[in-house]
Amino acid sequence: MKILHTADWHIGKKLHKHYLHEDFDLFINWLIPLILDKQIDAILISGDVFDLANPSAEARKQYYRALLQLRKTNCQLIITGGNHDSPSMLDAPKEILNELNVTVIGGMPKNIEECLIPLFNKNGEKEVIVAAIPFLRDSDLRSIEEEVVYENRIEAIRKGIEATFAKAAITSKKQFPKLPIIAMGHLYAAGIESSDSERDIQIGNQAAFQASQFGEEFSYVALGHIHKPQRVNAQIPTFYSGSPLPLSFSERKDEKRLLLIDTKNGFEPESITIPSFRKLIRISGVISEIQQKLITIQPQGELTNLIEVELKEDNYDANLIAQLDELVTNFKQTNCEIVKHRATFKNQLRESGKLFENHQHLEDLKPQEVFQKLLAQHSYTEDIKEKVNIAFQELLEEVNASH
Repeated sequence: MKILHTADWHIGKKLHKHYLHEDFDLFINWLIPLILDKQIDAILISGDVFDLANPSAEARKQYYRALLQLRKTNCQLIITGGNHDSPSMLDAPKEILNELNVTVIGGMPKNIEECLIPLFNKNGEKEVIVAAIPFLRDSDLRSIEEEVVYENRIEAIRKGIEATFAKAAITSKKQFPKLPIIAMGHLYAAGIESSDSERDIQIGNQAAFQASQFGEEFSYVALGHIHKPQRVNAQIPTFYSGSPLPLSFSERKDEKRLLLIDTKNGFEPESITIPSFRKLIRISGVISEIQQKLITIQPQGELTNLIEVELKEDNYDANLIAQLDELVTNFKQTNCEIVKHRATFKNQLRESGKLFENHQHLEDLKPQEVFQKLLAQHSYTEDIKEKVNIAFQELLEEVNASH
């Protein structure tokens, strides 16, 4: 049978206040004929279906429209929750979606058996078992006592993830001893390359999971969370499919893809390139270089190209900032839009008592960067800094989960 692996749809995503609704619609419109042409039997979506835990009405409509379009292909669909998703929101319509041949595992169920989903071939026979493991939150892994030290907590998270996947493999082998198992997961694996648009998880990614801990019982591991498509170094085929759309300018050069597994040929996947529906362009240099680059931009793709502009000069000059603002204001190019611009000066002196350069905008900084600047102003011991850091990461993850 043929199985597609995808993840990180992030429906409802905004890129510099620019909604990506049109991009997602074009992706689904491209995906449907591909499924029919390749005669796909099942699709796995490994978490982060939505960009926000409480998605907008428009994002929810897009989700259900996409499911109805996919339903017409007669594919079996399995969806797991990611760290951006609300487990309860994803799980709420699961009984209705089951009738549409869509299985949703938004949050980790109490019984591991509920995560084991058989895939049926065209003869109606069970051919593969999917261990559909969603993003594992602290409450899924263990309860943490206040006196547990920093290092032990990180190790406990790793061990909790490992135990969950091991239990899924053991239970599946008991119930379906002759069938291969595909695991779905949404986590941060050690040694991979990430992008700017991913939230840190599990103590700021410090509890990175070693791929060797998946064991050898699975035939394939379909991962989500990392937006750059890549293989993870493991004993079994373990892959991040990546996001189908570029979700930040750091992903502008990524080749977005789906992964196709044909069980007749084993479990090494074939990579299928997703077309680019819009170009993300980053321009930098001195004012004359920026001016020239803006003049020579050639639009690409079906949608408006989004542009970031950064002025880089040695010495601060208010006139240069004014010239940059004028360039941006007067920029007129069909199917192109400047969504962000800024200026940086190599030799600008810092004023004492200020955390960041004047040219740095709050929206450009991650919460962790601001916190580290504040923390550096205090003469804490390394032990206290570690404990304060972990407390901050816990609070940040709670805030992210509630939005």
